[in-house]
Amino acid sequence: MKSYFDLSGQVAVVTGCSTGLGVQMAHALANQGCSIVALARRQEKIDAVAKELHETYGVETLAVRCDITDTQMVKEAVKTIMDHFGRIDILVNNAGTGAVAPAEDITDDQFGNELNIDLFGTFKMAREVAKQAMIPAKYGRIINIASMYGLVGNKIAPAAPYHAAKGGVVNLTRALACEWGKYNITVNAICPGYFWTPLTKDTLDTDWFKEYAKGAIPMERYGNEGELDSAAIFLASPSSSYVNGIMVPVDGGYTCM
Repeated sequence: MKSYFDLSGQVAVVTGCSTGLGVQMAHALANQGCSIVALARRQEKIDAVAKELHETYGVETLAVRCDITDTQMVKEAVKTIMDHFGRIDILVNNAGTGAVAPAEDITDDQFGNELNIDLFGTFKMAREVAKQAMIPAKYGRIINIASMYGLVGNKIAPAAPYHAAKGGVVNLTRALACEWGKYNITVNAICPGYFWTPLTKDTLDTDWFKEYAKGAIPMERYGNEGELDSAAIFLASPSSSYVNGIMVPVDGGYTCM
């Protein structure tokens, strides 16, 4: 019997793998037998994640400290991974941030920081993993974590820099899919809706936002832990070999209204 989503023997790099959605997706991939590289800025956090993944699933793990906005650190991190594993099959570009304020009050620094992390950092990781690992291997699965806010605007939580950066990730995904498809590398994006994370908890826990969500989301609720897993596993799998350059909203229907 064929196991469509078995990832045994493969190596996945997950950025922003210290908390939140990054850790959840790392668990999902490890559950399918994938070796995991937890990559983020806080060494103690990724050490703990790597240890938990190894103990829970028995897969090989590696914790690599890296600031994705630092080009040299990105190059060295990818080299460290290649020296250790000799391959990178999957890259989940999850690291990101979010500035919430009225557009007229957003500072240049806030806007620049958002683009530098969410968009430029995503590109730097994809560029280096493709160059050192995936293009030489003629195989790869790159999954960019964009946002439903990369597809639409919103009136409830003003975040122009975030919209701009995630919209950039959406079209960067298409551009890289076009360039690297010839190398048997697929580049796709997941566009999550409202999920509880350390970045969103304070907003999502408020009564006024919960009331807003009931009218804005057809399913009338936020996403639960684990509800991104199947999308990540599908796009990471060899079975998704002819799926390239797509955006997968996992948002309870928010973007269909």
